[in-house]
Amino acid sequence: MSLQVEKLEKNMAKLTIEVSADEVEKAIEKAYQKQKSKISVPGFRKGKVPRKMVEKMYGVGVFYEDAANIMIPEAYETAAKESELDIVSQPKIDVVQLEAGKDFIFTAEVAVKPEVELGEYNGVEVAKFETEVTEDDIMAEVNREREQNARIVAVEDRAVEDGDMTIIDFEGFVDGVAFEGGKGTDYPLTIGSHSFIDTFEEQLIGKNINEEVEVNVTFPEEYHAEELKGKPALFKVTVKEIKKKELPEFDNDFVEDVSEFDTVEEYKESIKKNLEEKKAKEAKMAKEEAVIEKIIENAKMEIPEPMIDSQVRQMAEDFSRRLSAQGLTIEQYFQYTGLSAEILIEQMKPQAVKRIKSRLVLEAIAAKENFEVTEEDINNEITAMANAYQMEADKLKELLSEDDKKNMSQDVQVKKAVEFVVENAKEV
Repeated sequence: MSLQVEKLEKNMAKLTIEVSADEVEKAIEKAYQKQKSKISVPGFRKGKVPRKMVEKMYGVGVFYEDAANIMIPEAYETAAKESELDIVSQPKIDVVQLEAGKDFIFTAEVAVKPEVELGEYNGVEVAKFETEVTEDDIMAEVNREREQNARIVAVEDRAVEDGDMTIIDFEGFVDGVAFEGGKGTDYPLTIGSHSFIDTFEEQLIGKNINEEVEVNVTFPEEYHAEELKGKPALFKVTVKEIKKKELPEFDNDFVEDVSEFDTVEEYKESIKKNLEEKKAKEAKMAKEEAVIEKIIENAKMEIPEPMIDSQVRQMAEDFSRRLSAQGLTIEQYFQYTGLSAEILIEQMKPQAVKRIKSRLVLEAIAAKENFEVTEEDINNEITAMANAYQMEADKLKELLSEDDKKNMSQDVQVKKAVEFVVENAKEV
């Protein structure tokens, strides 16, 4: 096999790969042997038709496509290693020459890892992230717990108020004529939920049980039913039931019911501690993201389009696997959301570009700072991975290839780069 490497614009390269005529003959024979059991010709038993006879009947190139598919993967893999390029995309293959008795020539166009020109990265300035827990923060958590433990009680001594849960009958009319889908019986409606159009819910405030109400609304211009878009409508509504949430008192009895604590003070102190931990984690993540975004802004690089395509494809496959784990196929997801594969890919592209730039910048920083990866670092990574897969670390280590260990080493360097830039960043 021979190889020529041509550097192209925008971090692309073309490999021209030549496979000897002897290897071509072996591949054609292999393709014939694979297909001969399926070939029938009068006068020959099935599977016994000579190759020359098949080529005479169906053309000399009858086995060329299969032969190419046999040769290309191994030849490309060998060429990719020999090229010493850092290839970051699937190859685009074009066959140049394939003929019995001649060398097989094909090209593989690939994206190569871009060079990164680092800007300022040590000591970049980012906004300070607030971690203080206020009394309002604590009481918001308390009230969430009260909401979860609220009772629903019937209201009979007053009119509808904002936030009430009602049961209504309704019928809608446009130009005095009832329209399809505009009628409901025993319909549950929470006032203020904005689940009905326009000011429908607000017009029920102040109305009493069994009181018939005329509600005037206008359908939005983007309404899904074409015949109703932008039309004024009259709804005749009867409020049949009014219910409200009754929150428990925030006292020691409530605390004992919902927690392991005995007093309001202990409970609030526990909430404060949990919120402080949560805000500290959120601030750490936000700072890390802000620092990396700043460093990306300061750097220069040119991302080849096939590299983005590869990242998007990987993200889409990961997304599909997560859906599958939840018992949902990607086709069902598209059906429920109204999206398509094309739309999903377009939506994923900005995140794909961000991931690529982040990784490239951090790898460049790791290389410039010459971060070392120790045996202990690798063992810690293997232990963490083994715990995630519920395996023994020693057994996992035996399964890892040299490429796996190389990738793991790069991951460790990237983590060290993140720690370095975040620790040295200045909060202003």
